[in-house]
Amino acid sequence: MTIAKFQGGDAVTMTSLELVDFINGRRAEDDPVLGHADFMKKVPRVLKKDAGKFSDIYLDSMNRRQKCYRFPKRESCLMAMSYSYDLQAAVFDHMTDLEQKLAQQNVFALPRTRAEAMRLAADLEEQNEVLALENQQQAKKIEALEHLFMPGETAPQFAKRLNGVNSQLVLGYLLELKWIYNSESNPDHSPKYRVYSMARDKHWLTEKPFKVSGEGMTGFIRYAPVMLEEGTKKLFDLYMAEKLPMKKTWDGQFFYEKFNPEKPQ
Repeated sequence: MTIAKFQGGDAVTMTSLELVDFINGRRAEDDPVLGHADFMKKVPRVLKKDAGKFSDIYLDSMNRRQKCYRFPKRESCLMAMSYSYDLQAAVFDHMTDLEQKLAQQNVFALPRTRAEAMRLAADLEEQNEVLALENQQQAKKIEALEHLFMPGETAPQFAKRLNGVNSQLVLGYLLELKWIYNSESNPDHSPKYRVYSMARDKHWLTEKPFKVSGEGMTGFIRYAPVMLEEGTKKLFDLYMAEKLPMKKTWDGQFFYEKFNPEKPQ
């Protein structure tokens, strides 16, 4: 069980690994052991389109990043209910108990002695220093992202400025994310990428029309997907999470080059 920070305060959550352990701890001796991989496959079937909202990462025994889920109380109970009502009740009771313990911990107790008052003052000062540092770090990130976005830049051009990213594979990655699609039906022709309405509605990408013409041919209009500021932030977050296609020669360092109009893209 984990305490996670949400906009309304703290909340108790369970990862998919914890739920699997919880279920296996309550199985009968003759019941098969539930594997985490099988549980992961079941999550989209139970939660459907909402499953992606709860994606998370954990480090395995070899310190490798692996996919998992992190669920709040409602989704934890839904997943448990997909196995049995008894499991749903057990998960509900357990998480309710943890919520009550958390609420008790958050009750502010007035100091009764001078020593307790001094300890409280020291704790509050330390918390304020941590918050100030977090705010400073957040301000630096916002400042960095402001310098990162360049109007009219394509996704491969943007990816070239991110250390270690294989910019030649970025469009293929955006196809997998369903940000863009190939409108060219003939596999022998070059792809003609267009932007899905979802990516436009979220202000991640837009389309820049340009005219293609040449001697002896009729001119026509093609479209180039270009980055918007929100899309730049989204790709940068994916980069920091190591989810973009990376070069095999990547040195493991995260940094970017500022846009230079004199440098060829």
